[in-house]
Amino acid sequence: MFLARAVHDAEELAYGPRRLRENLPALHEWSPPRGGKVDERECAAAVGVMGVIIGAAAGARSGGRSAFCQGAVDGFGLHGLVHLAQAAAVRGRTPGSVASPLVVIPFSPWACGRLRRAGVPRPARARGAVAGPALAAGATVVAHGEGRRPARAF
Repeated sequence: MFLARAVHDAEELAYGPRRLRENLPALHEWSPPRGGKVDERECAAAVGVMGVIIGAAAGARSGGRSAFCQGAVDGFGLHGLVHLAQAAAVRGRTPGSVASPLVVIPFSPWACGRLRRAGVPRPARARGAVAGPALAAGATVVAHGEGRRPARAF
């Protein structure tokens, strides 16, 4: 999961800030409260924070048994669908819209299949359906909040 996320993040870092500035007028519902000013530092910090969260969820110690890991696998695939919806909304390329159909979206069913064959998946519950999006939303707020903090001098 970490490697698939790294491929996706590389695309977001390469094209993110410039494409967001170009497309935010068409993506009002995704526009940050500062009027659409997303800079390279904020984008890099957000990607880094999400990378740490995905790394924590990757399941190295749990072997994929933790609900956190399984939720992250599902959420990662859904995240790819959001990128495709954004690209459709602007009728063009957006950060993450190339890696999503090639890496992100296919990864989730593949990973779920591997977990299922290993006898690891937890049964789906209503609590998880609410907790997953809440966790993703919270992680997004933290990631972008960290990117907006003033740079600290060392």
